[in-house]
Amino acid sequence: MQTTGTRHTGAAIVLAVGALLTLLLAGFAQDSLFRVHMGVVTVALGIAAIVALRRISFSGGAAEDTSGYMDGPIRVGAIMTVFWGVVGFLVGVIVATQLAVPELNFGPYLTFGRLRPLHTSAVIFAFGGTALITTSMYVVQRTTRARLFGGSLAWFVFWGYQLFILMAATGYILGITESREYAEPEWYVDLWLTIVWVAYLLMFMGTLIKRKEPHIYVANWFYLSFIVTIAMLHVVNNLSIPVSFLGTKSYSLFSGVQDALTQWWYGHNAVGFFLTAGFLGMMYYFMPKQAERPVYSYRLSIIHFWALIFLYIWAGPHHLHYTALPDWAQTLGMVFSIMLWMPSWGGMINGLMTLSGAWDKMRTDPIIRMMVIAVAFYGMSTFEGPVMSIKAVNGLSHYTDWTIGHVHSGALGWVGMISFGAIYYMVPKLWGRSGLYSLRMVNWHFWLATLGIVIYAAVMWVAGITQGLMWREYDSQGFLVYSFAETVAALKPYYVLRIFGGLLYLTGGLIMAYNIWMTILGRRRSEKPIAGAVTAAAQPAE
Repeated sequence: MQTTGTRHTGAAIVLAVGALLTLLLAGFAQDSLFRVHMGVVTVALGIAAIVALRRISFSGGAAEDTSGYMDGPIRVGAIMTVFWGVVGFLVGVIVATQLAVPELNFGPYLTFGRLRPLHTSAVIFAFGGTALITTSMYVVQRTTRARLFGGSLAWFVFWGYQLFILMAATGYILGITESREYAEPEWYVDLWLTIVWVAYLLMFMGTLIKRKEPHIYVANWFYLSFIVTIAMLHVVNNLSIPVSFLGTKSYSLFSGVQDALTQWWYGHNAVGFFLTAGFLGMMYYFMPKQAERPVYSYRLSIIHFWALIFLYIWAGPHHLHYTALPDWAQTLGMVFSIMLWMPSWGGMINGLMTLSGAWDKMRTDPIIRMMVIAVAFYGMSTFEGPVMSIKAVNGLSHYTDWTIGHVHSGALGWVGMISFGAIYYMVPKLWGRSGLYSLRMVNWHFWLATLGIVIYAAVMWVAGITQGLMWREYDSQGFLVYSFAETVAALKPYYVLRIFGGLLYLTGGLIMAYNIWMTILGRRRSEKPIAGAVTAAAQPAE
C-alpha cells in the first residue's frame, strides 16, 4: 500500500522534472512572450515541487487509507472554487469600471482588451470548471459507492487543471491569445488541457465501471456528457499549426466562414455542455439532497437528458445570422435553438417540482432558495436564448449589450447560484462539521447575489435595446441618425449601474468566502434562527 511519503516523493520528482523542462523551453524560446510564459510556469512548478518536498516524511509515514471515498482533491477543490469565484467577480467589476471610466485602462497589461478574457475565463473555466470537477468527484463516488478510479489520478486532474488556469490567465495578461471566444489560450496551453481532460475522462469512466451500485444515477449522465463533448469541441476548435514549437503563435487550421462556424459550434456548445449539462448534473444531485426529497420525475430527467444533448449540438449557427454563412445553416441553428426551449424547461420543471412537499423549506433554508433561484434563472435564460436566436429579434439584439445581459443572467444567475448551493452543501460534510458557520450569512449572500444579478441583467437589457435602436435609426435621406460615439455616450448611466450590480454580487462572494473558511476552521456563529423556522411550527390551528 502506498504511503503518503511515497506519494509526495513521486509528486516532488514529477514537479521538479516539469520545472526543469519548462526552464529549458524558456531558454530555447523563439520569442520573448514564450520565454516569459515558460518562466512563469517554471516558477509555479518549482514552488509546487518545494511544497511537495517539505511534505515528505522520511520516517516512512502512514499508509494511505483507501477504504473510503477519496475526498482530498474535493476539499481543496471546494476552497479553490470559492477563491476563483471571488477573483473572477473582482476582475469583472474592474473591467465594468474600465468601460464606464476609460481612464482606468493601464497599458499594456491591464487594459480592457486583456482583462476581459481574463474575467470570462476566470468565471467560466476557473470558477465554473473547478466547481464541476470538484462536484463531479463528490457525486460520482456517492452515487456509485466506489472510490475514485486511478489512485493519484484525481490529484493530477485537479492540479493539472489549476496549472491550465494559471497558464491561460498569465497568457491573457501577456497578450498571448488565439482571439477565439472562450478558447483564447494558445496551442501549447490547449495541448496541456487535452492531456488533463483525457485523464479526467479516464478517472470518471473508471469510477463508473467499478461502481458497486448497478444503476447509474442521472447526474452522472450529465457529467459524462459534459466531459466527452467538451473534449470533442476543444480538440476540433483548437486544431492549429504553430509557427514554431518554441514560440507562442499559431494559425487556425480553418479559415473564413468555416473558421467562424467552427468557433461558434464550439462557443455555443461550450455554453450547452460546460455551462448547462455539467451544472444540470449538479442540480440533479444537490437539489434533491438539500431538499431531502427524491427527483420529481426520473423519467422526465432521462427525456430531458437525451433531448438536450441531441438538440444543443446543432444550435451554434444562430451566432452567425446575417453573415457569410449560408442562409440554410443560419435557419438550421435558429430552428434547433427554438426547439431547445422544450427540453430546457423540462429540466427546470423537474428541478422545481422536486420541492413538492418541501416548499416550506424556502422560508428557513437559504441554500434551497439559492438553488431555486438558480433553476429560475436557468429557465429564464433558456427562454431568452431561443427568442434571441430568431432572425428578426437577432437583428436588433446582436452585437449589443442585450447579449451581455443574457450571458450574465445565465452565468451568474444559473451557474453561480447552483455552484454556491453545492459548495454550501458539501463543505460541512467534507470537514465533518455539524453545519455551516452562519446560515444568516448565506441569507445575506443570497439577497446580495440575487439583487446584483437582477440589476446587472436589467440594465444590460435596457442598454442593449437602446444600442440596437440607435444603431438602426435612419433619417429621411437614408443616413444614420447617430454616430457610434453618440451611442456609447448614451450608455454610460447603464454602465455605472452595472458596476453597482457587480459590486453586490462580489460582496456576496466575499461573505461566502468568510463563511466557508470559518466553517472549515470548525467555528459556529451564535445567531437566531431565520424568521419562519420557529413561527411556522407555532401557528395555531383554525
